[in-house]
Amino acid sequence: MSLPFIFLVSLFAFIAQAQVPANETFKYVNEGEFGQYIIEYDGNYRPLDPFASPFQLAFYNTTPNAYTLAVRMGLRRSESLIRWVWEANRGNPVGENATFTFGTNGNLVLANADGRVAWQTNTRNKGVVGFKLLSNGNMVLYNSKGNFVWQSFHYPTDTLLVGQSLRVGGVTKLVSRASETENKDGSYSFVMEPKRLALYYKSKNSPKPIVYFTTSKLIDVGNGSLEHVTLNCYPENSANSAYDLALLYEPGNSISGEVWCMGGALHSF
Repeated sequence: MSLPFIFLVSLFAFIAQAQVPANETFKYVNEGEFGQYIIEYDGNYRPLDPFASPFQLAFYNTTPNAYTLAVRMGLRRSESLIRWVWEANRGNPVGENATFTFGTNGNLVLANADGRVAWQTNTRNKGVVGFKLLSNGNMVLYNSKGNFVWQSFHYPTDTLLVGQSLRVGGVTKLVSRASETENKDGSYSFVMEPKRLALYYKSKNSPKPIVYFTTSKLIDVGNGSLEHVTLNCYPENSANSAYDLALLYEPGNSISGEVWCMGGALHSF
């Protein structure tokens, strides 16, 4: 028996033995009273325990009995608008008494009350030992070495948080929401293409999206192509009371990245 074969067998056995401790597992049921604060799209929501200020997991809906599992961003003030910055099951809502579970096998599962699975991370028996919502809004599953086996930052919907990227080999576009009441993919998209970033609009009568803005005159990747585009921010003053936003992009043939300034400020709240 060859050494490489023995190594692979040992590696697979180690991964198979790794599991989430029973006291780290959870099961949340979509039931009970709604939250009391103002939220985006003027919907209802039920906050869940995972919380890392200013981010928290929650079920929310904008039409009766059609809930989305999402990460919200916003402080707990009665006049503070809560924004939804990541969604698990856009276009595939769950109903009352739906469940969100994290079992010993390391898989995160969102299911309807009758057991129909609406969304999952597909990380069953892949060495996951823990779950955490980080202070940057990234929801992660990690192994015994602390490495991320799965992370929500790799699956953006219509928002990029600071440090989050569009990337080759993963999600390369953001897609708008259809409307305030209808939570499915909408008409607008922001796409990372090999040589540029582009904004598209697709009407109901159009066979394909129409481009209405590109960064062709702002970004030069030479002979390379865009590998990833990451949202970053920089303090505007020493008090850190305001920030400049920028997109950091890196061509595949370049060691150092360049910054495309977006022109705007994000004020602390």
